[in-house]
Amino acid sequence: VQLQASGGGLVLPGGSLRLSCAASGSIFSINTMGWYRQAPGKQRELVATITSDSIADYADSVKGRATISRDNAKNTVYFEIDSVKAEDTAVYYCNAEVNILQGDILHGMYLWGKGTLVTVSA
Repeated sequence: VQLQASGGGLVLPGGSLRLSCAASGSIFSINTMGWYRQAPGKQRELVATITSDSIADYADSVKGRATISRDNAKNTVYFEIDSVKAEDTAVYYCNAEVNILQGDILHGMYLWGKGTLVTVSA
C-alpha cells in the first residue's frame, strides 16, 4: 500500500501548479486525503484536506488560490494552486488516511507519499 505523487517542477510566478497523488495496493477505503508542504528552513505545514465526501479545507496561505479534489474510483487526490508566488516554493507531500481489510479486521493507517519539489521562479 503506497501513495505515489506526481507533478511539480519549475513554475513561473503567476502560473499554476498541479499535483496528483494516487493510492495503490489492497485498500478497502480512504477517508481524508491531504497535501502538506515544507519550504526550505521551515516546518511542514498542512495546506489542504478533502474528506471522503469531498468537503475541502484550506490553509490561509493558499485559500482562494487553491483547489483540492479527488477521484474516489481512482483513489487519487489532486491539488492545484493558481497565481503561484515564490512563497509557494516547497516540497509537497500527499497524505491519506486509509483502511486496510485483513481477514475480518479493518485496520486504519496513515500513508505519506514521497515529496515532490515545486519551485516558483522566473
